This record gives sequence, C-alpha cells and structure tokens, in this order.
Amino acid sequence: MSPVSSPTSLSGHWQPHLNLKHLYYGPGCVEQHLLRTLPTPCSKAFIITGTSLFTKTPLVSQLETLLGPHHAGTVTGIRQHNPLADIERATAQILRNPDNIDTIISLGGGSPIDTAKVLCLRIGERLTHLTIPTTLSAAECTAGGGYTDPNGVKVGHRAPEMGVSAIFYDPRYARYTPKHLWLSTGIRALDHAVEAMYHPCAAEVPWKALALFAVAELFECLPKARDAHPDDEVVMTRLMLAAYASSGLKGEELGAGMGLSHALGHALGAPYGIPHGVTSCLTLGKVVRLKAGEAGGNAREIARLLGGMGGSSGGDDLGDALEVGDRIIRLVGSLGLDLGGLARRGVGREEVPVIVGRALRGVEGGVLYDRVVELVQTLF
Repeated sequence: MSPVSSPTSLSGHWQPHLNLKHLYYGPGCVEQHLLRTLPTPCSKAFIITGTSLFTKTPLVSQLETLLGPHHAGTVTGIRQHNPLADIERATAQILRNPDNIDTIISLGGGSPIDTAKVLCLRIGERLTHLTIPTTLSAAECTAGGGYTDPNGVKVGHRAPEMGVSAIFYDPRYARYTPKHLWLSTGIRALDHAVEAMYHPCAAEVPWKALALFAVAELFECLPKARDAHPDDEVVMTRLMLAAYASSGLKGEELGAGMGLSHALGHALGAPYGIPHGVTSCLTLGKVVRLKAGEAGGNAREIARLLGGMGGSSGGDDLGDALEVGDRIIRLVGSLGLDLGGLARRGVGREEVPVIVGRALRGVEGGVLYDRVVELVQTLF
C-alpha cells in the first residue's frame, strides 16, 4: 500500500451539526443503552420500520418488548424511496395516538430512517429521533431527507430538527439484512466517501480525513462480508463505523448537495424504483473516471484514495485517479454486485436526456452535459 498523498494547499471551513448526542456500537448495544437514551423516564416512543423487518424477522417484536411501557405504537410498511403516502399515513397514526409521543425510533435502512426524519420535521422539535440502522446507507448521518411525490420525483428537505439524536450500530440487528443489500449499501457508503474528495465544500478535517479512513475500511471489509455475512460481528461493526465515517461529519456547508454519482442516483432511484445501493454500484466508478478528467485538481484529490484501496501511486495524478475508478468497478464486480444495466430494470434509452436533465438540474447542453450523456448511455 502506498502512503496517503497530501493536498498541495490547505484552507477551508467546517461547520458541524450538533444533533447527535450518542453513537453506540457493538453487539448488544441496543439492549444495553437504548432505554437510557430516551428523553425522560416517562417517554413514549413510536417505531418506524419496513415490511420485511416486521414480517420476516423477530427484530420489531424484540424492540417492542425492550421498550415495554415506553412503546406507544409501531408504523410498518415503509416502502423504498419513502412515498408521500407512507409519510402521511405515519404522521396520522402518530398524531391520533393519545399518548404524548416524544420519541421516534427508526429501525431499518434509508427509507425508515428518512421517513422518521421527515416526521420530526412535520410534527415538530418535541420529537427525539433514535435510530437502529440495519444497512450501510448512512442515512442516519445527515439532518436531511425526503420523500417521493406522486409523480415519482424525490422531494428533499434539510433542517436541524431532522437530525438524529442517537445511533445504535448493533450487528445483532443487522444480521437479518440480506447479503446483497448489505454489500450494495456498502457501495453507497463508499459513494459518500469518494465524492467527498472532489466536493468543493469538503473540509480537509474531519470529512476528507474520515473519508480516507472509510474507503480503506470498506475496501478491506466488504470482501470479508461477502464471505462471512452475517456471522462476523466484528466485520459488520467495522463496516457500520466506516459508513458513519463516510458521511457523519461532513458538516453543514454542502452547497448544492453531493456529487455527480449521488445526483445520478437520485435521477435513477425513485423515478425507476432502483435502490440507491444499486445506483451507486452502477454509477460511482464511471463518475470517478469522468471527474478525474476535469480541471481544477479533481484528479489529485481522487488519487489520494488509491493507497487505501491497496494500490500504489504511479506518480501521475490522472493515471492514479483513473485507477481509483477502475478499482471501484472491480470491487463491485468482485462482490457479485454487477447487477446488469438499466435496460434490465425497465429503463429505455429514450430516458437518457430525462435522466441527465434531472441529474444536472436542468442543464441542457455543453461539454459536461455531453460527457454525462455518454456516461449514462454506458449504463444500459
């Protein structure tokens, strides 16, 4: 492994968000610490979760039993990409409960977590959000989230009251996550970390420093998880911490959002029903290769990731950055996540300009537009 290269100049600003009060990790941390993180001894909590965890695992009933008298109700059936109807159903169910609900506990992946964040925004600051993630999507890391409107368009919000108060990275809750979902959301976490390196507002510390750590952990542990999930609790915990490192301390100054791989993920995800872990598998490596060729130092910043991926610098930033993109593509394939193109998911080539327009937020021409069109065409 080559040493991590250094930036050629340093200046910047990092603005933290202060919602998170506790981050617990390790086997059994939910059972050990959840009750003590409730806001008061009389707190009443609603659980927000999806259908699979409710019907196919013991986790929901296990959590309800742990909460005991603090359990006020459970909202199940939260679907992928958070349809607005699910948000409205959950809001109504909580508001008509006679108890004074002060806590939301999200259990699952990005959809239940984002739903809980939107509920906190809608219902008010009196709600404390505790989360038990069961994937590596890192949705728990940001004070923002959204839902899909009836037209299939993702509507996003960002507000302090959407921040999570406590995170529980408990591998005993993640052990029921199917391997393909665990690994593909790991690539989503990789997406967060990699796109930090060329984000114009990313601070060197802590976000880029943690991104370098996260990439190294993900490249080491995802292949181990391919072979051992869900039996190796140490690897599972390391991956959950890497997911947090990829996104948890990126701060508030994100400008227009994340990078091109994320933008393409949103353009592909909700409109065509593609999970975001899968969109990252499709887009990230190719986007890195595109970004490497842009002016402005992107290649140099991307090249800093190569050592954490097990590579050695060839002394040329562009060549090293292109190798980073190639190693991501190879990692996806080695994990068995080469899931075919968009055509297999019912997306026609006539959608290319629509996808590119969504990703570039209305840009309709120019060099970048043409390059992104070429990239999206390779996804079929």
